[in-house]
Amino acid sequence: MLYLENTNLEGERMTFGEAQKFFKQFGIFIGGNWEYDRGMFDGVLHRENGETIYLRMPFTVVKGELDSRKAVIQFEKPFIIKHVVNLGLDYDSNSLLTVSGLAQFQKPLDNDGYLPNKSEWQEFGEELVGDILDKLNK
Repeated sequence: MLYLENTNLEGERMTFGEAQKFFKQFGIFIGGNWEYDRGMFDGVLHRENGETIYLRMPFTVVKGELDSRKAVIQFEKPFIIKHVVNLGLDYDSNSLLTVSGLAQFQKPLDNDGYLPNKSEWQEFGEELVGDILDKLNK
């Protein structure tokens, strides 16, 4: 996990609905591991050979609950993370679901894989978050 230190995202507030609509144009969506009081917006930065590098923008709900578009959220420090998945068939009890397409996701082999060229990813991530915030504040 690589925290992005030089962004102005941390502490920013907006409604959940505004955030969903705004981030969608950048290919950034609410991640699947959300709760009523917190969540993350995820964007794919790079995907190749079962390895995916994500920009993650965690947030907490400061007013309301996340099942409402009117909930007010506050962003925490964004970070970059790499997931590694098995590209072959998964031979467990859910294999039929995976092969048939009924199971859309499989558990990553490594939730926090080694991230090469950390300084380059950090610079790229910080610039991307900066560009997103610039567009938000226009």
